Amino acid sequence: MNESINLLVPLRELSKYFLECRSKAEEALELLILSTIIFIIFNVILFYLIHNFRNVTAHPDDECMFFGPTLIALKKNQNCRIFVLCMSKGDHEKLGNVRKDELWNACRCLDIQPQDITLTHCTNLPDDPNTEWKVELLSSLILNQVEALDIDLVITFDKDGVSQHKNHQALYYAVASLCLSGLMPSTCRILILETVNIIRKYLSFFDVLLSLLLSTNWSIMRLHERQLIKSAMCQHISQMVWFRKLYIIFSRYMIINSLTELNVESIEFDILES
Repeated sequence: MNESINLLVPLRELSKYFLECRSKAEEALELLILSTIIFIIFNVILFYLIHNFRNVTAHPDDECMFFGPTLIALKKNQNCRIFVLCMSKGDHEKLGNVRKDELWNACRCLDIQPQDITLTHCTNLPDDPNTEWKVELLSSLILNQVEALDIDLVITFDKDGVSQHKNHQALYYAVASLCLSGLMPSTCRILILETVNIIRKYLSFFDVLLSLLLSTNWSIMRLHERQLIKSAMCQHISQMVWFRKLYIIFSRYMIINSLTELNVESIEFDILES
């Protein structure tokens, strides 16, 4: 009798374990379905309701290195006009004029019109990872563009700037400042590019599944679209040093962008986390 009882105990535990596993699998499936629905709704809004989109970057090549998938995805909407606002000439190595031409060539590859590119050349915004850009100046430049061009979507870096670059991070604080102060037009949405940890950053397409599970807004490239981003990135010839060539091969940002909507609540949460 005791032996029968002893056998029943592990069987009950095993049954309980399988039930827990099944419950977790069902939760994961529900999460995946919910993420898919949100993704579809997001893309409907992105592709059909957005008419004027402004990509705000810090340096020439940011548009390819980090935002390529978003730019390609938005180009599928024929009603969407894409504007690129680059805050510096990338003159850190005294190659500002060269990098300006490279930016125009890269945007041509991405089918962005020359008249829709704005390159700011301001002595107060040097290409320097050790210099903190003035948030007030950035906010003013961004707001002028949003109002002048009737922009209804702005996409830029999050507070970590993908690579912790101070110039990237300053762009987040500029749009966050506009959002908190209520100066950003209510018709303009702000999306920020999610920074991932160093391992995920270089997982290439292996990060796709994680992004689908952990993010609600994302753009994923097919093979030929990735080649288009690579071709655009290769227009930045002066930047094609060995580690950027490795970046093109391994970075998930060449394949997928995961985005978060910026609002007052999310900014306050970021401040609390800091």
